[in-house]
Amino acid sequence: MSRDYPLEKVRNIGIIAHIDAGKTTTTERVLFYTGVSHKIGEVHEGEATMDWMEQERERGITITSAATTAFWIPTYEKGNQDFKHRFNIIDTPGHVDFTAEVERSLKVLDGGVVVFDGVAGVEPQSETVWRQADKYKVPRICFINKLDRTGASFERSYKSILDRLTKNAVRAQIPIGEEGNHEGVVDLLRMKGYKFEGNMGNDVIEIDIPEELKADAEKYRSELIEKIVENDEAQMNDFLEGKEIALEDLKKTLRKAVISGDVVPVFTGSALKNVGVQLVLDAVVDYLPSPIDIPPITGVDPKTSEEIDRKASDEEPFSALAFKLQTDPYVGQLTYFRVYSGKIEAGSYVYNASTGNKERLGRILRMHANEREEVKTVYAGEIAAAVGLKDTHTSDTLCDEAHAIELHKIEFAEPVVSLRIEPKTKADQEKMGMALRKLADEDPTFKVTTDDETLETIISGMGELHLEVLVDRMKREFNVEANVGQPQVAYRETIQIPAEAEHKYIKQSGGKGQYGHVKIRIKPLEKSTDPDEKIAKNVKRSEGMEFINNIKGGVVPNEFIPAVEKGVKEAMERGIVAGYRMVDVSTELFDGSYHEVDSSEIAFKLAATFAFKEAAEKAQPVLLEPVMKVEVVVPDKFTGDITGDLSSKRGQVQGMEDRGPGVQAVHALVPLSEMFGYTTRLRSMTEGRGSATMEFDHYEVVPPNVAQTIKAQRG
Repeated sequence: MSRDYPLEKVRNIGIIAHIDAGKTTTTERVLFYTGVSHKIGEVHEGEATMDWMEQERERGITITSAATTAFWIPTYEKGNQDFKHRFNIIDTPGHVDFTAEVERSLKVLDGGVVVFDGVAGVEPQSETVWRQADKYKVPRICFINKLDRTGASFERSYKSILDRLTKNAVRAQIPIGEEGNHEGVVDLLRMKGYKFEGNMGNDVIEIDIPEELKADAEKYRSELIEKIVENDEAQMNDFLEGKEIALEDLKKTLRKAVISGDVVPVFTGSALKNVGVQLVLDAVVDYLPSPIDIPPITGVDPKTSEEIDRKASDEEPFSALAFKLQTDPYVGQLTYFRVYSGKIEAGSYVYNASTGNKERLGRILRMHANEREEVKTVYAGEIAAAVGLKDTHTSDTLCDEAHAIELHKIEFAEPVVSLRIEPKTKADQEKMGMALRKLADEDPTFKVTTDDETLETIISGMGELHLEVLVDRMKREFNVEANVGQPQVAYRETIQIPAEAEHKYIKQSGGKGQYGHVKIRIKPLEKSTDPDEKIAKNVKRSEGMEFINNIKGGVVPNEFIPAVEKGVKEAMERGIVAGYRMVDVSTELFDGSYHEVDSSEIAFKLAATFAFKEAAEKAQPVLLEPVMKVEVVVPDKFTGDITGDLSSKRGQVQGMEDRGPGVQAVHALVPLSEMFGYTTRLRSMTEGRGSATMEFDHYEVVPPNVAQTIKAQRG
């Protein structure tokens, strides 16, 4: 079988933004205008197609990223089938607690549409998703939405993008009217106005630019063309000589500049009022890349660790990345995967380069939110879901065994909030373990552990809402009733200076004894931010630890090295200050000795555990706490109260900015331990008119007086 549409006409895009910027409303319009749905589902009515989970409809927020497929012919081609493009779209959550969904979506997408609230402009989560897109080098376009709202300002929102995100942004459109007068947009390249009439704005009507906007349009068009021609020397010369450059030539140069990240065009409108969405779809076709426009995906040969590339072509060997697991009540576990090269048929066997196992890929589904369409074959550049993969996890590479490749894994943030949880009845006990395991498989930022002393189950996640939703899902999807404790902070421990230690573990009890002897050095680990960092073969790095095997001359035989690493890991898990997991420690095994008869794995593991503890005690160990980036939006008259209150919570106020008439946004860094229940307190302080958002920023050393209290509480 061959593909039913060319690869250059495929667009894998994500809709990303801060919570409440209008991502899902925009996506619903996309589905309607592309003919996928015949009725627009509104978020505020709990009927959005892409928000299919019960919790999403009740809360009016997106919790899990939903994928769909749609087709689009640009409006300027008026139904010409030769210009039909396939869009694979992922609608991502905006709430910071569900940031993993954005992270994994951006890893597998080729382009992004970043949506902004026309009143608020750039908000905290806007910055987070922008940084995530930067990390994966995802080309993007901007859509300033909600220009019909009271207080909306295109220019203020556009300026916030320039100031806080990128100097590469440039106006591609300006609005016709704002707030209650918002009725269309001006396309600066074409120098035409557009209104949206008929059923749900279906009819795109070209009009002359209103007289009062002509001067602005001329000025901003000149700025746009100047930004475009900076990327093409011949066009730059024509521009400087005052020559008119053909529209198609400008579009080609702009496309190259968007794909390289040198230009970010900004569009505008109001999804709720059906203004501007079709022109954003045209921009996706015109400026965002197809799979063949982006560099080949890189990975490593699992046997030799050599770097290899895979081009986006059906003729290349098969390679795909599993980026999301989802439990489906009808077909069991779904594994979402992005095909980077080659093709795969339903019923084939695939090799999992991450685990070394082979699995049969039973059925292949093309997803539309929670609805399914079965397909026989998927090709390079496509996103699909597989049924039947039992041993595949998030970030695993699926490939052709004869041409194995392991793609770079997706990096996820560490959880910062924990809860103790226990089943209500004995019948719930068994079901709870299975439910938690499935939820943890689906969500890499959700961790389940057991307290060694009390044997209680502890669940950890990205925030209170994250854990609340997961406990609710456990109840609804798995019928498990549970009691939960109060939220707790996920503290960490680390060291501040290098140290070394030696330990001999010797045990004689008649017969064969135990002998393990290691010398180790530890030092604070410098974290790398490069996802493609090459790590030497004798270095292993994972979740804030690095293990370096520097043994010369076989003084510790190779078969005992993994046991030493395991002993170090176990010691780090238990910590030494207050029993919290240690992070950001580099451990080097540099010497030791062994006994030909008495040495064993357990002896070396215990020797390493004791040596690490001794070294860590000398290395000035400290407690770390998560510090949150907090934004509080309040009327002017409350800003003094808010800044004083945040300072009393050990917070550092970073600054304030205008958020429309009479409204201020206060930015601060505050320890998470001080922020539980803050929303309720904020409401009472601001007569119910304040709102707050917070996201994890970094870990910081806990002040000594606070650390003493935490240690006392841990016993």
